[in-house]
Amino acid sequence: MLYYLASIRWRCLGYFLALYISNTLQAERPNIIFILADDLGWSELGCYGNSFNETTHIDRLAKKGVRYTDAYASAPVCSPYRAAFLTGQYPARTGILDYLRPNSENGLSTRLITLPEQLRDSGYVTGMIGKWHLSGYRYHGAKRIVRPTDHGFVWNIGSEIKSVGNGANFWPYIFRTQPVKWLNFKERKLGEKEYLTDRLNQEAIEFIEKNKDSPFFLFLSHYAPHTILNGKPKIVAKYRAKHPPGKSTRNKCYLCQDAAHEGDPQNHWAGNHNPHLAAMLESIDDGVGRILTKLKSLNLDQNTIVIFTSDNGGETKVTSNAPLRGGKSQLYEGGIRVPLIVSWPDAISPSRVSTHPTSNVDFYPTLLEAAKIPANVQQPLDGISLLNTWKHPDVSPKCRALFWHYPLEKPHFLGGVSSGAIRLSNWKLIENFTNNSIELYNIPKDPSESVNLATKKPTLSKSLLNELIAWRKLIGATKNPPKR
Repeated sequence: MLYYLASIRWRCLGYFLALYISNTLQAERPNIIFILADDLGWSELGCYGNSFNETTHIDRLAKKGVRYTDAYASAPVCSPYRAAFLTGQYPARTGILDYLRPNSENGLSTRLITLPEQLRDSGYVTGMIGKWHLSGYRYHGAKRIVRPTDHGFVWNIGSEIKSVGNGANFWPYIFRTQPVKWLNFKERKLGEKEYLTDRLNQEAIEFIEKNKDSPFFLFLSHYAPHTILNGKPKIVAKYRAKHPPGKSTRNKCYLCQDAAHEGDPQNHWAGNHNPHLAAMLESIDDGVGRILTKLKSLNLDQNTIVIFTSDNGGETKVTSNAPLRGGKSQLYEGGIRVPLIVSWPDAISPSRVSTHPTSNVDFYPTLLEAAKIPANVQQPLDGISLLNTWKHPDVSPKCRALFWHYPLEKPHFLGGVSSGAIRLSNWKLIENFTNNSIELYNIPKDPSESVNLATKKPTLSKSLLNELIAWRKLIGATKNPPKR
């Protein structure tokens, strides 16, 4: 009898000890908040030198951690970026090479093991707010629909159910005479003139409050500042008064027409000093400020990783990415170099700057290592963990090449052409798939990519081109037009 009681006592003690250790490990795991802007160029933030846009809270975030100068999107448009972020694989490997059309049947394969799946299966609460764009939509005739909840997000709200980018950024989120709202919001929370970015920010605050006692992963995926640009009127007026908007790049503006105007007098398509872009970015910035304040009030600020970045470069019809060349849809720096800020006060010293090139495929292995979760060996990863360089930005990571693969059936409407690229150390080579021409640039010396050195350095050009071709063969990529 005494032995039996002692056995029960030891088993109970073992259970509570295991529970204590488990809870302790859970508490030590960092929360993760990944904030993604849509079409936000590298030079739009104050901490990257912009003096027109006002990004007080994002700039404060940069002072709390490390700011990357040479961070890249793995594609110059959104869907491939999102697939690469969630899988740790280059777009050429995931099979999503271009932005998905509304009727696409090429949604992100559920055979892939995503970052939120790995985190969810290891005890994280996973949530996604906002833009998905990794599937076609039933509204447009697609039969195979893939949603965030199919890829490891336990909770999801604010994602689109039809094509995006129409400027319907105010409740009820219906564009012109279309019969349905393009988002899955069933009711409004922020009054009669609810603004989309504000609503997404509010949902983020509520998610943090609800899950404050568990390790969580939140993917806050903004629609802003994707065109058609449409900011809150009072903030737009502030920026319009701050600097005269540049000349409009389009004479036809649906939102102006609906307000009984001809042309673009409301400056939705201003080519520079665009007040709508600045206003939309300020709304994103307000949300970053609210998130940082909420984390501090809940004593979560020290052990929460907060990442702010963009899915590709800015669209040149509404902004300039200067000093970088080109923009969205192009493999020039303006199309693929993006802002990247990482804050984690428990592990990252403040006010650091890293010049090491990195791609968004690196988030997957880096965040898994930060959360002490081993990667699934069944899925090859193209990214590498940068956790050590997060903590020690002066320490160089292993030198490796970064790759881009962007085959197109026809030139992109924003100017992109069918092409591939490689960056290795200081050098970047772009291969034009249409005419087989090549361009070679020394990126640190010539970030504007104004001097093509391909003919002056034929040996280097041939070496980089051969490495790019070898990489395509290794992963089975071809120059054929992608599934859309």
